[in-house]
Amino acid sequence: MKVAILAPEKQIFTGEAVAVTIPSVNGSFTALENHAPIVSLLEKGEILVETSESQEKLKFPVSSGFVEISDNVVTACVEQDEKQE
Repeated sequence: MKVAILAPEKQIFTGEAVAVTIPSVNGSFTALENHAPIVSLLEKGEILVETSESQEKLKFPVSSGFVEISDNVVTACVEQDEKQE
């Protein structure tokens, strides 16, 4: 699935992934291929992206934002604390 993590001032990550773990205000969840469409607010935590190339989990700290998942595309618009960048 395609993943884009965006902040107001820059693009943080774009690429392919097999799994994305999201720190939602309703609890953390993992999105896999063909996940049901959803829009959710984010809470402070880390977005974990498991890349399809290496099965490595990339960590992206966030302080707030929202995520939309639809048609195997995960788009997260996030805020980061300056010290987290």
